[in-house]
Amino acid sequence: MDYAENILGTIGNTPMVKMNALVKDVPALVLAKYETFNPGNSVKDRMALQMIEDAEADGRLQPGGTIIEGTSGNTGMGLALAAIIKGYKMVCVISDKQSKEKMDILRAVGSEVVVCPTNVEPEDPRSYYSVSKRLSTETPNSWYVNQYDNPSNAKAHYQSTGPEIWEQTEGKVTHFIVGVGTGGTISGVGKYLKEQNPNVKVWGVDTYGSVFKKYHETGVFDENEIYPYITEGIGEDILPENVNFDIIDGFTKVTDKDAAVYTRRLAKEEGMFLGNSAGSAIKGLLQLNEEGKFGPGDVVVVLFHDHGSRYVGKMFNDDWMRERGFLEEEITVAKDLIKNHIDKPLITVKTEELVSHAIERMRAFKISQIPVADTTGMVGSVDEADLFRAYLENNDIAEMPIKEVMGAPYPIVSATTPIAEVSKLITKENNAVLVDLGNGKHHIITKHDIISAI
Repeated sequence: MDYAENILGTIGNTPMVKMNALVKDVPALVLAKYETFNPGNSVKDRMALQMIEDAEADGRLQPGGTIIEGTSGNTGMGLALAAIIKGYKMVCVISDKQSKEKMDILRAVGSEVVVCPTNVEPEDPRSYYSVSKRLSTETPNSWYVNQYDNPSNAKAHYQSTGPEIWEQTEGKVTHFIVGVGTGGTISGVGKYLKEQNPNVKVWGVDTYGSVFKKYHETGVFDENEIYPYITEGIGEDILPENVNFDIIDGFTKVTDKDAAVYTRRLAKEEGMFLGNSAGSAIKGLLQLNEEGKFGPGDVVVVLFHDHGSRYVGKMFNDDWMRERGFLEEEITVAKDLIKNHIDKPLITVKTEELVSHAIERMRAFKISQIPVADTTGMVGSVDEADLFRAYLENNDIAEMPIKEVMGAPYPIVSATTPIAEVSKLITKENNAVLVDLGNGKHHIITKHDIISAI
């Protein structure tokens, strides 16, 4: 009989899959190291088990102890599976930008999940780095994993992932490409492959808001490069000890939008239902191809970290994509600009209503402009900036009728008016345009709608 003693025995030996549709213009053979076949659905299972076993061996992790780690979700999952089998408690400290699915999955496998804000400095006591360290000092019989600086991270990939890639390609691999976060995968795999063949090129995929690319190229840690980004699992605002920059030949940066768009394209065009970093990785590969990095006869291996089920509420959700301007939709006429909220009623105010009514409506619906109507139609407009100026001049305006403070009515366009024409009507003096939907119905287009379309 062929079976594993427990779920940990299924870690590793993941398949290599030839890519086709998305890489049709790449002259090389492109193979995907498909890490979602690990039991925790990510490459992080490998290093999670290695880090635990090494900590057990040297006494850092004692029987019945508590494992504490700051994670984007996948390392936490791998640690949690090992904790279940080995009898440890698990506390995952995670940033609030990570998907709800990741948090729910961690709780489903028995982990305690502590959520921290994303947009803070690493040294801030609220950051997930700081909270992880604090909890490890406050919790008896605990071990802080610290995947960023833990050498067992890269060791796992040197001992398993790298050799698997070498054997599966029969030593013909010429390029290795992977998104870089903690640095364990690229450094461990890269070290092994270069020991077998020093000519193998190792490329890291970075994201905007991260420091890796510039630091590798200049040796400068530029804090001006650090800002919040959406892409999960890659990029850092610190320099983890696991990132061996000497192993890496170069980096390419991928935008949040491209990462999200290509994550969806992998599913629809390759049948590969993968996570956010996979979109970054394949887009990074295509960018490197545009730079002429690959040729006929090359064997390019790109590693895909995790599974798409952890991003159903994000990259695979049309509303989420649309809100961020990531959904590739054709927007050509006025009606296209409002199609996402065309079912919502137009908020208006009557000429005889009080200014205070308009202010209340702005607050309630979180809007900045309101058309003014009477029995004849649209006769004016109210803008929050105009109301503010009027209030400074006269504190009693709240009890005045709207007709005494309203501005000119917004221009009205047809539903089929080209966006270029609509845009010309948005000026410093005029912040909105009304769309005539017929049957006496109108909707509003604001600067925000135009900017979102751009």
